[in-house]
Amino acid sequence: MDKPVLVILAAGMGSRYGGLKQIDPVDEQGHKIIDFSMFDAVRAGFKKVVFIIKKENEKDFRECVGDRVSKHIEVEYVFQELTKVPEGFQIPDGRVKPWGTAHAILCCKGVVNGPFAVINADDYYGRSAFQTLYTFLTTHEDDEKFRYAMVGYELGNTLTDNGSVARGCCVTDENGFLKTIAERTKIVKTAEGAAYTEDDGATYVPLPLDTPVSMNMWGFSASILDELESAVNSFFANEVPGNPMKAECFLPIEVDKLLQQGKATVEVLSSKDKWFGVTYKEDKPFVMESIARLKADGVYPDVLW
Repeated sequence: MDKPVLVILAAGMGSRYGGLKQIDPVDEQGHKIIDFSMFDAVRAGFKKVVFIIKKENEKDFRECVGDRVSKHIEVEYVFQELTKVPEGFQIPDGRVKPWGTAHAILCCKGVVNGPFAVINADDYYGRSAFQTLYTFLTTHEDDEKFRYAMVGYELGNTLTDNGSVARGCCVTDENGFLKTIAERTKIVKTAEGAAYTEDDGATYVPLPLDTPVSMNMWGFSASILDELESAVNSFFANEVPGNPMKAECFLPIEVDKLLQQGKATVEVLSSKDKWFGVTYKEDKPFVMESIARLKADGVYPDVLW
């Protein structure tokens, strides 16, 4: 079996945050959230990282992230660009938004050829999450079905006071396997707990705070790449024409389709760690306080690399 690779989604525009949040420091030593993720990944056993970035950000990203960690883990880059559309399709006039997380992962085809983990660049997942996922990837292979995994977190531990968030809301069976996952792109805190809207706030549907959610921390075999290629082709044929400026191909939705077709299983791995991230600028002070607390508790040294 090939050694697992870590794939980091870092091509997001950061529109809600107001800048390139992937390279914004979260402590006095200049570390970014992504540094802590890679530190945990190296401790777990990962030997290679593939960054999915926008070509226009390559210079800044290399200088701020890639060049420094390349002394500790093999680094490779792939680029998610608007121009990467399936043969026979055109980019809609005026489109600037990326095509979504499923499209981003597909950009790794030809670079990633074995088992791999997927994370977001701007989310903190915790040390145990990486160790658990690495163990899964080194002990599971596809058989009559694709054998995937996801690290799950409780919704209540992933909300922000500063606006809405997007989460993959999950239903699991009695054995801890994913039954369904639904991408909710606008979830907010409420007086009763949480709720989501699909009509820009006209109506809200309540969500329990203990709902298991995906924070885009996945474990896949290389089989997912062929499946995503088919999915992205279908997306451009069926979804883009009706919503040319904003349609996105979401990874959780495509995984859910494979579940419903009986082609894959997804084992939901629980993490003992608390997730946190920077969706909005106002989230940053809490993240900095959390990092300082983890250092004080001895989870991380003051200087990682």
